[in-house]
Amino acid sequence: MRADIHDGQGARNAPCIGPNTDARDQLSPDHYIRLAPHGRSIQKYMVKRSWPPSQGWRTFLRNHSPDIAAMDLFVAPTLGFDLLYAFIIVRLARRDLVWINVTPHPTADWIARQITEAFPWNESPRYLIRNRDQVYGVAVRHRLRAMGIRDKPIAPGSPWQDGFAERLIGSIRRECVDHVVALGEAHLRRILQAYARYYNDLRTHRSLDKDAPFSRPVQRIGSITSQPLLGGLHHHYMRV
Repeated sequence: MRADIHDGQGARNAPCIGPNTDARDQLSPDHYIRLAPHGRSIQKYMVKRSWPPSQGWRTFLRNHSPDIAAMDLFVAPTLGFDLLYAFIIVRLARRDLVWINVTPHPTADWIARQITEAFPWNESPRYLIRNRDQVYGVAVRHRLRAMGIRDKPIAPGSPWQDGFAERLIGSIRRECVDHVVALGEAHLRRILQAYARYYNDLRTHRSLDKDAPFSRPVQRIGSITSQPLLGGLHHHYMRV
């Protein structure tokens, strides 16, 4: 015999019996029983995709790293409190700093010219990663298309996707710009170009098995001497 339920208290204590009841069934805030839909019922109405999902960003970087470069801008102050903008391009495979230059007024035309000067027509990468800054305007996109480079802007609110350029900018700040006061545009350009030579030729990377972006042979014979770089900010230890 089944007793009839007439009050709310009994309704709250009554078991839920039905094809859609499972452990996910719960009471609503108004104390009436609410049946959660069963997983099989939801799957019946879900859109079924016949194609495989596209590769994620990390998979894209891992599969195409020899053909990918990244670019970005950062700000550096001068002695007169002017703000200069440094533009960098780095290749992902060997972490080599392909291009670095300075300007007080970055524009899309100026960046497009830097891309042309950074890559010979037969050595341009297949993909170029950038953020969604408005400075990368129509002129930049047209130049990339003309050079056969696929434009790869990162997703909105995802700066980690441009992590290689962001990490390089952090290294430039910690190892160079934060310790030097630039007198002007020409002075900052000379400093950054000197750092680029040190970075590509001498600075080691753990991801490269403690080698520099431009690989060099291991010196095993001779006495060790040091050569100051960037005004003594860094040193190159070598055997002679």
